[in-house]
Amino acid sequence: MAGIIVAVFWAILVSFLAVVLVRLAQTLRATTKLVADVTEQAVPLLADASATVRSAQTQLDKVDAIASDVQEVTSNASALSTTVASTFGGPLVKVAAFGYGVRQALGRRTAPEPEPARGRSSRRTVIVGRTVPSARGRKRERRNARGQKD
Repeated sequence: MAGIIVAVFWAILVSFLAVVLVRLAQTLRATTKLVADVTEQAVPLLADASATVRSAQTQLDKVDAIASDVQEVTSNASALSTTVASTFGGPLVKVAAFGYGVRQALGRRTAPEPEPARGRSSRRTVIVGRTVPSARGRKRERRNARGQKD
């Protein structure tokens, strides 16, 4: 009797192990198929990625060439502006100063300074040929109007 019970339990155990092995075999087949499908899809993706990287490298080479050309143009423009400033800058400043001095001299000779109106300061500033009252004179006027001294 004990032998029959052991044999039945042994048969049940072998049946469970057989079911587990069958399921394991199905899982391994599904895994193998999945790996094969992933490999089939990955190879074209890797080829596309490789082509994209090569294209990006080509574009980067073009951008690098453009950047070096821009840097060369920038340095040439800087050198040109330095040359123009050193060549014409000094003489133009001198000519402008001379012209300003001539205008001042002619302005003082030809037009007498107008009389200040009601306590306004006679001090004036000349800007590009125009006479503008000085800011100090206006401050003085305001203080004098309030009764303060200079």
